[in-house]
Amino acid sequence: MGSSRRDFLVRSSAFAAGFCALRHTIQEPVWALEANRFAPYGPLVEDPIGVLDLPSGFHYQVISTSGQPMSDGFITPGKPDGMATFAGPDGLTILVRNHELMPYEGPGAFGKFNELFDKVDREKLYDRGGDKLPHRGGTTTIVYDTREQKVVREFLSLAGTDRNCAGGPTPWNSWITCEETVIRPGEKTDGESLIEQDHGYCFEVPATAEASLATAVPLVGMGRFNHEAVAVDPETGIVYLTEDREDGLFYRFIPNEPGKLVAGGKLQALRFRDVSSMDTRNWELPSVEVGKQHPVEWMDIADVTAPEDDLRLRGFSEGAARFARGEGIWFSEGQFFIACTSGGKKRTGQIWRLIPGAEEDSLELFIEPNDSALLESADNLTVAPWGDLMVCEDHPGMEIRIIGVTPKGKLYTFASNHLQTEFAGITFSPDGSTLFVNLQHSGMTVAITGPWNEKTLAG
Repeated sequence: MGSSRRDFLVRSSAFAAGFCALRHTIQEPVWALEANRFAPYGPLVEDPIGVLDLPSGFHYQVISTSGQPMSDGFITPGKPDGMATFAGPDGLTILVRNHELMPYEGPGAFGKFNELFDKVDREKLYDRGGDKLPHRGGTTTIVYDTREQKVVREFLSLAGTDRNCAGGPTPWNSWITCEETVIRPGEKTDGESLIEQDHGYCFEVPATAEASLATAVPLVGMGRFNHEAVAVDPETGIVYLTEDREDGLFYRFIPNEPGKLVAGGKLQALRFRDVSSMDTRNWELPSVEVGKQHPVEWMDIADVTAPEDDLRLRGFSEGAARFARGEGIWFSEGQFFIACTSGGKKRTGQIWRLIPGAEEDSLELFIEPNDSALLESADNLTVAPWGDLMVCEDHPGMEIRIIGVTPKGKLYTFASNHLQTEFAGITFSPDGSTLFVNLQHSGMTVAITGPWNEKTLAG
């Protein structure tokens, strides 16, 4: 592994946030997942507070809660989603966090009635909603001290965008945040909100430890569609993108100037070399086998701003492969892991592995359990320092989990929440000490610490 790739993995290994001071230590074991009987940290322990079950010896702390004031005087927005961390000054961690809010949802950064709107530099917002109802998505940044396990400061870092779902870190110390919506001017979101801009773009947010609101500039060349997440190959600067649609594509963006995405570039879609318009979802007759590598290539996509929201339809008709709700994507050790939330015969989820090559790229269906006891609705994911995937679940129900996947494809349950809310934005701090994750609809960001180094590597 080259030094540039190693440094990037360290810098981009976590997503988190901070404020509230609730801390709890897990003590009593409760249950283990009987379906696979692999529990490297042991069974989960019931949380008497009723928030988060973890293995014995692990601790969680709620470090940020929606609706609370931030250091810059604005309000912590609701629906925290994708995040990433970066090494900050003096050993601190910089965390950039999305908020998947539409204009009518809250709480927003400017208060319930936008009473704080006059305090922001409006020229930096993407969509001001006619200067009456500013759009409420965007990002916040938290500076966090993992040694003391406390928040140093928290501030608004991007504003005026919509439904910022996931995204990804870059090797040049920025966060790409993605809009998971394609609303346009003239459309009504709630019969009241004003839309001044086309939405469905990616935006770049610098990772900075000092309170600063970035100017929201859409990365038009990366396409306008229902964006979910991105990951960057640090050796080439190529950006890989997922699309959260039941009939979505998988894209890559080749920048004209690596590291300067605003300068434009070429958007392409993945296609199987030997099969045109491959349907990878395996909903009816399975078309892709688990563990088999397929040669793939990339086809150019025209008219990437897609005013008719037909990018995926045109791409598939021209030969691109179709995927079942592409969501989280993460780069590690020269390969990308991609979650498809509704893939597989039982539509409980797939995880793919893309391996870029000097001569040819290959794509492998890494796992497709077709068993909700093992995995249901894979969403955001990250790669742990020891090589396991850590996968968030997003589905209705009483038990929503973080699932671990070993390099050999063995699954285990690491955490379960009692709040009937999706997990989102999972990742580790640059020093590997802390796992951060959001409990989205409860508006919480939590930091998890514990005996990571004691993990057995069996399986």
